[in-house]
Amino acid sequence: MMRFKGKVAHKFAESPLLELRLPAWRSRVMALVILASFVVLIGRAFYLQILNTDFLQEKGESRYRRDIEISASRGRIADRYGDVLAISTPMKSIWAVPPATSLTPEQTRHLAALLETDPQLLTRKLDTDKTFVFLRRQIPPPVAEQVAALKLPGIGQDKEYRRFYPTGEMTAHMVGFTGVDGKGLEGVELAFHRQLLGQPGSRSVIKDRRGQIVEDVGSIKPPQDGADISLALDSKIQYLAYSQLKQAIADNKAKAGGVVVLDAVSGEILALANWPTYNPNNRDSLTGGQLRNRAVTDTFEPGSTLKPFTVALALENGKVRSDTVINTAPGRLTIGRATISDAHAHGALTVAQVIQKSSNVGTAKIAAMLPPQKMWEMFDHVGFGRVSALGFPGEVSGRLRPWKSWRPIEQATMSYGHGISVTLIQLARAYSVFARDGDLVPLSLTRVDSAPPRGTQIFSLQTAREVRAMLEMAVQPGGTAPMAQIAGYRVAGKTGTANKLVGGRYASKYVSSFVGFAPASDPRLIVAVMIDEPGGGKYYGGLVAGPVFAAVMSGALRTLGIAPDAPLEVAQNPSTKVAPAKARL
Repeated sequence: MMRFKGKVAHKFAESPLLELRLPAWRSRVMALVILASFVVLIGRAFYLQILNTDFLQEKGESRYRRDIEISASRGRIADRYGDVLAISTPMKSIWAVPPATSLTPEQTRHLAALLETDPQLLTRKLDTDKTFVFLRRQIPPPVAEQVAALKLPGIGQDKEYRRFYPTGEMTAHMVGFTGVDGKGLEGVELAFHRQLLGQPGSRSVIKDRRGQIVEDVGSIKPPQDGADISLALDSKIQYLAYSQLKQAIADNKAKAGGVVVLDAVSGEILALANWPTYNPNNRDSLTGGQLRNRAVTDTFEPGSTLKPFTVALALENGKVRSDTVINTAPGRLTIGRATISDAHAHGALTVAQVIQKSSNVGTAKIAAMLPPQKMWEMFDHVGFGRVSALGFPGEVSGRLRPWKSWRPIEQATMSYGHGISVTLIQLARAYSVFARDGDLVPLSLTRVDSAPPRGTQIFSLQTAREVRAMLEMAVQPGGTAPMAQIAGYRVAGKTGTANKLVGGRYASKYVSSFVGFAPASDPRLIVAVMIDEPGGGKYYGGLVAGPVFAAVMSGALRTLGIAPDAPLEVAQNPSTKVAPAKARL
């Protein structure tokens, strides 16, 4: 025993703690626990490395293996004869992984020149915390090959497609366009986006830390290209409509306009043209006015083009006959504090002559024989005030107020197309009840290959044919639209000249229109024309829109090889002028 500073020091072996004895079972339990832990670890390792390797393999591959999307080609859009209106062409997109990019000033300038961008802008794109940026989308493959030849670190490229429109501005509003990502934004491109889009595929690759592909390890899923769409549109008739509308806008110094051509038998839209328009291949300086598909998105008061519907309803309900005499003298009609007037006093007119001469007074008197509810139901049944089932983007319903709120003067003005608003395509479709045998045919953007659809019966066959005869009189000498006649064909139609509402009041601005069909003996085509705010001293529908109708209809009939049903001589009566229908309130 040793002493240290007055204390007794004990040897380590003589410590009293070592004299304690632990139970024997305790050591055995600890041994079993340790042994069990080793068994669990060995079992887990065996499971992960032998039985289930997917988890670790997935974790490992995630560090170097990537799935790259393979773009699917968007479906083509073609006219009814297969002429291409929209097609996707292969392009390249150039991208960068900024953390892996290290370019010299000279490399930056060279890359910027190939991408047609400013070197400073390119530098700012690369100087970012983002792990992925696009440097340029949709560049031609030859340019992409030059970029690849530079072998710049962190710079890569992918295949994509750019939409090309061979017919340009001629079919712009019908076909529409896509964005840079291939998504439909307007027209048929938007309406049929799901069918056209297709399904992208993917492939697996191994990338290095700089984002460069070092090995292809196989394809996972091949892309499925989008379906092709065959429109009802006829490119030749579309060109006629577009060129004649463009010329009429220029000749009449008008603000805008539209033309719609329908197949009266199948309901197919053979042409739809608007002005102003745009080039879908170059949309850098587009304005809202150019983009508007006026035939389906813009409403206007149709004026006298609605008179045949009022007369048809009166005929259908036995209120008048085609030879019933209506006294329109003295050319004015006062209802309450408002006065309706005709351009010229006509005196006594038959119902047929009311249409031929386009008498506001005569039409208002016929409307007074009808219950407001009946008129509202008729307008509703022919498609006014509702969006059709056409499915065209941006289509509007127009304005048809509930009949219970109509005052007598409002019923009168609506009978000749004021106080109600429609779109051009609604108006064209509504005229199918006269071009056919009283039934309203559904419209179709795509080609109809099956049997023609059955329409909804609106008027009886007799009523439809009586009104058809009246509409023939309107384009004959003594009518309002002799300039709508076509050599060799019988034509039926109606003019419309309506004042525009500006600030809630009718102004000295007009919408000139004409809707008709031919051959009148067996109608095949319906053409509707609208010219917005014509200038140059002319604004009557017969003088502004009538000639456009004649040119488009004549060319379309001959394009389709439809046999003539009338003499080749055209009777002229150029002195016929009819003032716009309006109510002085």
